[in-house]
Amino acid sequence: MEKKKKLHHYKWNLFLLLLTLYKFPTLEAFDYADALTKSLLYFESQRSGRLPYNQRVTWRDHSGLTDGLEQGVDLIGGYYDAGDHVKFGLPMAFTVTMLSWGVIEFRREIASAGELKHAMEAIKWGTDYFIKAHTSPNVLWAEVGDGDTDHYCWQRAEDMTTSRQAYKIDPDNPGSDLAGETAAAMAAASIVFKSTNPHYSHLLLQHAQQLFEFGDKYRGKYDASVGVVKRYYASVSGYKDELLWAALWLYKATDSPEYLKYVINEAQSFGGTGWAITEFSWDVKYAGLQLLASKLLMEEKHQNHAQVLEQYRSKAEYYICSCLNKNNGTDNVERTPAGLLYIRQWNNMQYVSTAAFLLTVYSEFLKSANQKLTCNGETISQEEILGFAKSQADYILGSNPQNMSYLVGFGSSYPKRVHHRGASIMSFRENKGFIGCTQGYDYWYGRREPNPNVLVGALVGGPDCEDDFSDQRHNYMQTEACTYNTAPLVGVFAKLSQLEQQKLGENLNWRLVASY
Repeated sequence: MEKKKKLHHYKWNLFLLLLTLYKFPTLEAFDYADALTKSLLYFESQRSGRLPYNQRVTWRDHSGLTDGLEQGVDLIGGYYDAGDHVKFGLPMAFTVTMLSWGVIEFRREIASAGELKHAMEAIKWGTDYFIKAHTSPNVLWAEVGDGDTDHYCWQRAEDMTTSRQAYKIDPDNPGSDLAGETAAAMAAASIVFKSTNPHYSHLLLQHAQQLFEFGDKYRGKYDASVGVVKRYYASVSGYKDELLWAALWLYKATDSPEYLKYVINEAQSFGGTGWAITEFSWDVKYAGLQLLASKLLMEEKHQNHAQVLEQYRSKAEYYICSCLNKNNGTDNVERTPAGLLYIRQWNNMQYVSTAAFLLTVYSEFLKSANQKLTCNGETISQEEILGFAKSQADYILGSNPQNMSYLVGFGSSYPKRVHHRGASIMSFRENKGFIGCTQGYDYWYGRREPNPNVLVGALVGGPDCEDDFSDQRHNYMQTEACTYNTAPLVGVFAKLSQLEQQKLGENLNWRLVASY
């Protein structure tokens, strides 16, 4: 009888617990697993080329099938960077580097969420294109399309009538920044595929090594060689950060001392241990480089280089402290009234997503090393760093004054008029009637109605410095999304999803034990 009473008591408490979890979910937690799924879906919306049989974004169709034809090379594939149809090499490479780094750091978490296959597909769609674009050891095709003519048109990728002129870098027209970032992307991706596709991993590594050698031997900024890119993706930081970045990724991929020697020997002259930076982006790699170099200190074999690596770490921690608002005086990243990191007006969310990623990675590093961060004499725990990264992710997902998710398609309120040609025009699969260059502006661009196609998983430019946001198609500073905005979030959402699942499990176990 006593056993029956206990069993009845146990069942009743379990019922109450499940009812509580159902009716009153954790208020501060978002469905990060859903955010992860949606963020990876976005890359399928940005695909150029012949779409595969398992394409999940069904409002898209084949496009750019003659890319490279005029130049006698196959440049079909790759990604459109944003809401237009130019394939810009530098931001595309950074996108792939960040996707790869996310998988390297959080592979288990991504796999646990059932998204590893999609993450690897997103990476491979980019690296397959880079293999095509790297036609010989010292030649890399840098861009397909022309931003000026492309921006005069508002039409679907499937209807493109704009120039598909392709531009390259070579010994006479160098581009060390582009070669370096593409080398970094392919080296990082080679690590991702090493266990599951060793042949492909080796191929990527060969290309990465050749590209690094090319970029280092023939030095110069790519925007000086490819003038048409200057108005869109000018290399303001120069190429030295990308060469260090590429060398470090090649060291991670090969364990070859020559690449580590490069990172150490060029640390000062290339600014690796000199620049203290408060942003990390497709242009400026120093903060990511410095954080990645810091992690080498965990391994005994790097103690010979501890002095230089500690200098890298000092600059990495300057970045982390600036995000946490813990540096002296004005050496911190500004914030909106609601707490969002704010770097600049145009597409600010790109800096938020990269910051959230670096904060998450550094938090994990400190946890593994059983260390804490010191900012201006104040000790900061890894939990506090991760907590701030989470606050930025939560702001993106809807914990903000607009109660809006800036990740399109997540939740019930999100931008409905994203500045994106394909999303704003009726799907080619529904209406194959040709839509011309100006026709799209006349009939679709100025419409007040929401876009007919939802650009799921896209992270738009986001609010201004006062947390205000205007969901208008013409407001491209706030409503345009880019591949490099979303890419860093893959790792962040995977980690946060794992933590929420862990917390849910702990709460369930504790309540069951307590009630029994």
